[in-house]
Amino acid sequence: MAKSGLGSDPESCAAITVLSRAVKLDEEGRYQPALVCYQEGIDLLLQVLRDGKYHKQIKIEEDATGFGYETLFQEYLTESVTEVWIEDPYIRQTHQLYNFLRFCEMLIKKPCKVKTIHLVTSLDKGFGNVQQSSGLNEIKESLRTHGVLLEVEYSSSLHDREIRFNNGWVIKIGRGLDYFKRPRGQFSLGYCDFDLRPCHETTVDIFHTKHTKQI
Repeated sequence: MAKSGLGSDPESCAAITVLSRAVKLDEEGRYQPALVCYQEGIDLLLQVLRDGKYHKQIKIEEDATGFGYETLFQEYLTESVTEVWIEDPYIRQTHQLYNFLRFCEMLIKKPCKVKTIHLVTSLDKGFGNVQQSSGLNEIKESLRTHGVLLEVEYSSSLHDREIRFNNGWVIKIGRGLDYFKRPRGQFSLGYCDFDLRPCHETTVDIFHTKHTKQI
């Protein structure tokens, strides 16, 4: 389930007013002026989105499918995306490293032209430390062969989960990149294709930096 939020700014109010008038004219059978109002209202809404006055929220239900990374992020990965910031405290265990790897695979595909990826995560101080370090180093070397620089920073106080693209889009996922459930088996649907993988319940909030002071 998803909902978009338009603020109470004059542009949004104007768009709502014009579209409401279009509906009224339509109901009265005055189709030509209704069409004009529809077009004007839609133009106003598009202007609101272009100006960054945008908030979209997606609620992913327990066991829902159809929320692979490309499905969720592709709309915001335009040609202007060259730099990405990921803040996620849990890129440590094997499956979390694979999640991050799949996310990186998506980033190097067209149309975006990512050159730098910044990852801030927490350091695994237990037995998984070597696995985390070697896994991230291997991902870093693999990205380098594609002309992409991966910069990794460790933080002991990181709690928030956030993904930012340099075209202004900010995506906050309650569970970070780790919102998928374990597959039932190595040969079950969803093992390779994340769109078919059941999800944990979580919320995704999508903003534009022109609509928030958080960046």
